[in-house]
Amino acid sequence: MPRRIKDFIEISDFTSLDQLIHYLEAIRDNLPPEHEAELKIRGDDVFGRRLTITYFREQTAEEAGLEAKYSAEGEGDPSIEELRRRLDEIPYPATPGNSA
Repeated sequence: MPRRIKDFIEISDFTSLDQLIHYLEAIRDNLPPEHEAELKIRGDDVFGRRLTITYFREQTAEEAGLEAKYSAEGEGDPSIEELRRRLDEIPYPATPGNSA
């Protein structure tokens, strides 16, 4: 079963209300099935605000191939396992507010 990817579209340009509505309708009409789309306003006064639409889509064949290739490369690598073992042995001092 292919994985679902969370993708996004940002709208940052200033435009008229009619153009914005038209643009949002075009996005809605082209979303994949079971998209679970959300619209949020993000940003601040310094960097500006933008509308962000997030939605889920199926992973493409190219993305699935890359994921399979790169996720399989690190599995069972003895040097990575040795590094994990050595990192687990490093003592971590408890600091106030830390529950270690």
